[in-house]
Amino acid sequence: MIDVINLEKHFGSNKILKGINITVNKGDILVVIGPSGSGKSTFLRCLNCMEDPTGGQIIFNGVDIADMKVDINIHRRHMGMVFQHFNLFSNKTVIQNIMLAPVYVQCQELRKAKRKNIITTFTNIFRGKDKKKELIPITTSKSEIKKNARDNAMQLLGKIGLQDKANVYPSTLSGGQKQRVAIVRALAMNPDVILFDEPTSALDPEMVGEVLDLMKALAKEGMTMIIVTHEMGFAREVANRVIFIDDGQILESAPPQEFFSNPKNPRLKEFLSKVLA
Repeated sequence: MIDVINLEKHFGSNKILKGINITVNKGDILVVIGPSGSGKSTFLRCLNCMEDPTGGQIIFNGVDIADMKVDINIHRRHMGMVFQHFNLFSNKTVIQNIMLAPVYVQCQELRKAKRKNIITTFTNIFRGKDKKKELIPITTSKSEIKKNARDNAMQLLGKIGLQDKANVYPSTLSGGQKQRVAIVRALAMNPDVILFDEPTSALDPEMVGEVLDLMKALAKEGMTMIIVTHEMGFAREVANRVIFIDDGQILESAPPQEFFSNPKNPRLKEFLSKVLA
């Protein structure tokens, strides 16, 4: 699904990523660990081009999305993102937050189809009978798009037990509730992969479990996930591969059992001795 080839990211003379190479297959749960400042979050933000890579390729579903000629917004629709600090819109209710992206994208597609049909109808006037172009079939309306998005949002909220919070504002929610809403907001676009940037690090300890439980449920359903986290127990239990990034490079990549029980890189051994102590 994703091939990262020699990915580099520089901020001026500061080289954050120094030639990252990794392949992520459909259904993979890839956990990324490493010390603070090692480049983990930058790596994640480069994957959906929130940060423009300085060099290298990111092949997502057969397209190099690091190519500046590519319309990244089309491909971002298939790559969800969950942030450390939730990034919910505070001026919109919970259900409005979840509905926002699918309604916007589908209404945009509807407008494009209608515009094309207007142009086609006009140009067909000047075409011969056997050269007229067919109109794009339009089978929905703006109101139907909103209704379907609302129904889907309520269904997603039901999955996390927060249907009763649909019409409240994010400020009234706990940190764990905000992060679960942020996760289902990403799910509302039916993405191929979800990127998680330290999704539990801003939470109180008692709220971490409810977010990790939702992520475990997504893993069981086969969702492809790339997760930057400090939760070693979660990585050991859920990941099918763990990578260790330090100083902008992948120093080790292995299945969790081997990664934690038999680390080979000296820097990883040192890191694990501190975080698992």
